[in-house]
Amino acid sequence: MSDELIKEKEESKPSISFVEQFIVEDLKAGKNNGKITTRFPPEPNGYLHIGHAKAICLDFGMAKKHGGKCNLRFDDTNPIKEDVEYVDSIKEDIHWLGFDWEVREYYASDYFGKLYDFAVSLIKRGLAYVDDQPADLISSQKGTPSQPGVESPYRNRDVKENIDLFERMNKGEFEEGSCVLRAKVDITSPNMHMRDPIIYRIIKTPHHRTGSKWMVYPMYDFAHGQSDYFEGVTHSLCTLEFEVHRPLYDWFIDQLKTTEYRPRQIEFNRLNLTYTMMSKRKLLELVKEGKVRGWDDPRMPTLCGLRRRGYTPEAIKRFVDLIGYTKVEAINDVSLLEHAIREDLNMRTTRVFGVLNPLKIIIKNYPEGKVENVELINNPEDESMGKRMVPFSREVFIEQDDFMEVPPHKFFRLAPGMEVRLKGAYIIKCEGFKKNDKTGIIEEVYCTYDPATKSGESTSEKKVKGTLHWVSAQHAIDAEVRLYDRLFNHEDPAGQKDDDYRKFLNPDSLKVLTECKVEPSLESAKPLEKFQFQRLGYFCVDYDSTGSKLVFNRTVQLKDTWAKINK
Repeated sequence: MSDELIKEKEESKPSISFVEQFIVEDLKAGKNNGKITTRFPPEPNGYLHIGHAKAICLDFGMAKKHGGKCNLRFDDTNPIKEDVEYVDSIKEDIHWLGFDWEVREYYASDYFGKLYDFAVSLIKRGLAYVDDQPADLISSQKGTPSQPGVESPYRNRDVKENIDLFERMNKGEFEEGSCVLRAKVDITSPNMHMRDPIIYRIIKTPHHRTGSKWMVYPMYDFAHGQSDYFEGVTHSLCTLEFEVHRPLYDWFIDQLKTTEYRPRQIEFNRLNLTYTMMSKRKLLELVKEGKVRGWDDPRMPTLCGLRRRGYTPEAIKRFVDLIGYTKVEAINDVSLLEHAIREDLNMRTTRVFGVLNPLKIIIKNYPEGKVENVELINNPEDESMGKRMVPFSREVFIEQDDFMEVPPHKFFRLAPGMEVRLKGAYIIKCEGFKKNDKTGIIEEVYCTYDPATKSGESTSEKKVKGTLHWVSAQHAIDAEVRLYDRLFNHEDPAGQKDDDYRKFLNPDSLKVLTECKVEPSLESAKPLEKFQFQRLGYFCVDYDSTGSKLVFNRTVQLKDTWAKINK
């Protein structure tokens, strides 16, 4: 994505989003005593991805901007899919993004008692009933958007019988799926979600917080709004798919509330990204099937995956700010996210030398055993980052692609008889090379150097068009470099008629280079430290690094080459 398009997108954004406009209007009107409380309500059934980052930035950002609070509330209403591992990872990711819920860490399970009592209250008021029918029959009786639903034969059960059955459901007397509790709303409503929705089902799997205390668990629509109410949430911000759920959200609040206070649900568009997917179910499938190396695989859109790849919280928040919040569903170009991380890392990373595919250069007229240090600027965008000294010697490594035996026109790198500058050091000239007798691969290149051309000290008027990065062979540190690319080779893998998204997996999404060489200043680099390998891109130290071998993940290339490749 060009800088012009980025600028155009930035200039077309409204000063504040429609979500914030609603919040400002409510505050001015003095609703809920002029207070704002939001919440971020993740399900602990998977790792957070970049789509969640958009919601996190809105929930926490709006509360902070307008002097309010944001709660963290885990929607732990399905023990079959939930795990403490996910709870811990979610908290880590939110903190990594730079947000804090302070002491306001809540769980839907905190309210299981209140929710159960509320369900009993609905039964007593004739607003809920136990239905013994199979799930597929209940579903068919709900009708279609153009056809009204049909009443369940159990809809008018006696209140005492309903209470008895509901209590026995919770005692474990019935099998899972044998009966449910439904709210009695409006079976003929044009809104399908209002047609006597299921509010409780039987689950006999122990809960990670409450153990086997409960045998019935509330559905999302029943637990969510009421939890908002119990916590004093004023603005329940959620994605557009919940817009049709809002009438039911309000209906439950109407049955529950006893004061003027009430939460308000506001919907915004979710974050969709090209060349990836946001379905936690499908992401979990990729993990379980070994298509990726775990939830934190750097190809995954998960926050832990992006963190491992080298993305920064600042870049992710910048990306979220660029795409904004609207009422229109859209798929965002991943190149905008890549632009955000390039822009961020350009200002904060040290420039270093790393050679991914080494080719040895022997400078024949450079004294054997001599080593001198050349001074290099760490970051030309930030002088405060200082300079460093890099050793130079008779033998150096350059990239194999930087030498050609028979170069094309306008090849400004190294070739027989041609001269280039080794960045920060000298101009060298190719005098010959050696090939492997069996493979024909060039193994060594022989050069001479001009002592009068040292960078920073040269009085020579000689100039060359090519400048190469390099690493002293004597001082090089061995490294493994993992070149990550987009996980899918289709712009919208989840949106195709063929539901098998796996066939769109990019076979070149990971290439592992094991013979790389990096400059010695990187010997003490720690996991998640970030660098720009000059001429190559931005790289991050991986967790797999050990004392004997560094491992780097490529975060992003210096330029967006994907668009050119796929034209």
